[in-house]
Amino acid sequence: MTTSVLYDTPGPKAKRRVLFFSVLAAIGLLAVVYVVYRQLDKQDQFAEDKWTPLFDPTNQYFDLVWQRLGEALAATLLAAGLAVVFSLIIGTALAVTRVTSAPWYRWAVVGLIELLRGIPVVIMIFFVARVLPEYGVDLEPLWFLVIGLTLYNSVVIAEIVRAGINSLPRGQREAAESLGLTRGQTLRLVLLPQAFRAMLPALISQLVVVLKDTSLGFIISYEETVRVAGQIVQNLGNPIQTYLLIAVIFILVNYALSRLAIYVERRLSRGKKTAKTEEGAATLAADDLAGAGATNVG
Repeated sequence: MTTSVLYDTPGPKAKRRVLFFSVLAAIGLLAVVYVVYRQLDKQDQFAEDKWTPLFDPTNQYFDLVWQRLGEALAATLLAAGLAVVFSLIIGTALAVTRVTSAPWYRWAVVGLIELLRGIPVVIMIFFVARVLPEYGVDLEPLWFLVIGLTLYNSVVIAEIVRAGINSLPRGQREAAESLGLTRGQTLRLVLLPQAFRAMLPALISQLVVVLKDTSLGFIISYEETVRVAGQIVQNLGNPIQTYLLIAVIFILVNYALSRLAIYVERRLSRGKKTAKTEEGAATLAADDLAGAGATNVG
């Protein structure tokens, strides 16, 4: 019998108690599902005409609905992709500036980062879309959304990159400086590549946040997935079915990004283990050769 360091192994009485409450919880859950089903059935939410426009290719609205959803999903991915690219560039620049800044102006960089981190992203998007046109900057809704997302996510990425730089051994910087590299060369050639490698899973996970935040584009009339779903609901009168489909689409895309983050993390861990194994093998081989040379000399 194995014991856990987190809890004691349950005895017969505890097992019966756990089984009883598990069965009770299952019955309660089934009761809730049944009540929800009955309410939806009374409202004719399982009627064929509410589902076929989304899932039946023979329906007259099927092609038009999926054409609009495809265009909306492409607009969502475009906004997310642009926001990610700009956030990476600006976030990296902010992280480098914060790391290398002198004490007399570091407070300004830290203050800017903390200010943008403290503002909700929905307010950021709305503020950009309402204030910039007042100063003659009249852009498409896509760019207002991208600017708002970039302002928020760039400071988040800046903190991720800064954490990656600070997590590196101090000897990395000292070794680079001993080779005569300047501070900029040390960051560009030594520290930043390792920081990105260490924080790559966290950076990929941030893509999920950016993708979900694109749904806030509806407040500035950007034709993204959630706004188009609202238009479909107004015409077909099936909000539960349409938003359930949109939720499934977002879940699948975000799950793919999450799996990508896990895959990258495993690949990086495997690469580190392989490098350590090869280094250890090389050390053993060098020791063997040295021992053999000493034997021959003797």
